[in-house]
Amino acid sequence: MKMLSTLQTPRSTLSRFTIPSTITTFTSHSQTLPQASLTTQSPTTSSPHSQILSTRHSLLSRNLSAVDLVRSHLTRLRITEPHLRSFLHLPDDNTLIAQANDLDRRIANGEEVGPLAGVLVAVKDNICTADMPSTGGSRILENYRPPFDATAVKRVRELGGIVVGKTNMDEFGMGSTTEASAFQVTANPWDVSRVPGGSSGGSAAAVSARQCVVSLGSDTGGSVRQPASFCGVVGLKPTYGRVSRFGLMAYASSLDTIGCFGSSVADTGFLLHAIAGHDRFDATSSKQEVPNFLSHFDSASSLESKPLKGLRVGLIRETIEDGVDAGVVSTIRAAASHFEELGCSVNEVSLPSFSLGLPAYYILALSESSSNLSRYDGIRYGNQVYADELDSLYGDSRAKGLGSEVKMRILMGTYALSAGYYDAYYKRAQQVRTIIRNSFKEALDQYDILISPASPSAAYKIGEKKNDPLAMYAGDIMTVNVNLAGLPALVLP
Repeated sequence: MKMLSTLQTPRSTLSRFTIPSTITTFTSHSQTLPQASLTTQSPTTSSPHSQILSTRHSLLSRNLSAVDLVRSHLTRLRITEPHLRSFLHLPDDNTLIAQANDLDRRIANGEEVGPLAGVLVAVKDNICTADMPSTGGSRILENYRPPFDATAVKRVRELGGIVVGKTNMDEFGMGSTTEASAFQVTANPWDVSRVPGGSSGGSAAAVSARQCVVSLGSDTGGSVRQPASFCGVVGLKPTYGRVSRFGLMAYASSLDTIGCFGSSVADTGFLLHAIAGHDRFDATSSKQEVPNFLSHFDSASSLESKPLKGLRVGLIRETIEDGVDAGVVSTIRAAASHFEELGCSVNEVSLPSFSLGLPAYYILALSESSSNLSRYDGIRYGNQVYADELDSLYGDSRAKGLGSEVKMRILMGTYALSAGYYDAYYKRAQQVRTIIRNSFKEALDQYDILISPASPSAAYKIGEKKNDPLAMYAGDIMTVNVNLAGLPALVLP
């Protein structure tokens, strides 16, 4: 990750009519870096580009107050939000200013503040927050307020981060454009006629439009990486288990991860460090020590002419073949050439099982979702429809509370798990999952990282694929294999 950060440079002012191209990197080594404490140094010529570090330095040197910082973002929100619709829930301005005032008071008194002090963080609406509604983008949970914060949100707050709001998403994470939200459609900040991707489209758009500094999303089959690609920001999907899923509304429990968006690699690394680590409330969270990712970053200006010398890079052949836009292929090949200029050895590598990932993913994800979403019955959570019979109460509450995409996926998942079809679909998909995991392991025994496009095309026009679910599902072909293998992945503009 240290070496990859040298490819990231500060982005210029947004151009509304430019869709940025991206590159995705996969690695098997995200949890093997040495342990170190979280550093909070001031930005210097040798520090990586980081809004988080710059914010902390400005606050501690009294060049900027937290109140000024919050008011600046609130002003930008008022200007951009009517056009973008990134957020579903925003707290009262006075609530955020009160938090900023408290931070300024603590700094003035010489008290220690956390490394995320004053950093405005947006949170995807399927990640629970006790002080704001958490609806998962669904009418069935409209106005629902959890009694607790998700572990990731709790850790952000403990380190001084300020939650600026809850971002729009495809209902329960089921979609690739954020058009499946029950409440509104989010626009892409680079071109408002296009989608921001999904399902974490609101979180990606908010960072891209500078409505916040960093944001949290969730990734089940590419829901952090694809919108990061479409919106031109850095998106990080951690290794499965690196971040606690406690407080994340379950879609497919064996695939779900909470991920990070930022305008630089350093900021996503900083945010990951803040939320990573074992959690006793999540039995699947890793007990492995959390390294200090930021300590492995160097500024590009401090490196030699061949800073990536010796790094072995594999370009996945199946991701640049038929079905991928020519512009995307040329961009990825240009990125591969840039790797070589920086000292890497780059070779194409074939993963024959790559094309099997998409059908296996949808069978497994939809099967798990049909079980996980059974809790939304009008009794335990959210909105309830009045009925004389219990079965009618269940049926009517779900019929009126769930959107068409969610209903379709629940039905397909239930079918795959039904008697007579379990072995033909679910069991076989699990076997394919093992093949994919082994295929990645073999490739990563030969290469340090694997690269591919994050999506086979640039951002779609709004409405372009809404009525063609198979075409929309095919857009996930670059990302789903990583979730099936449990690997980490990083999207770079």
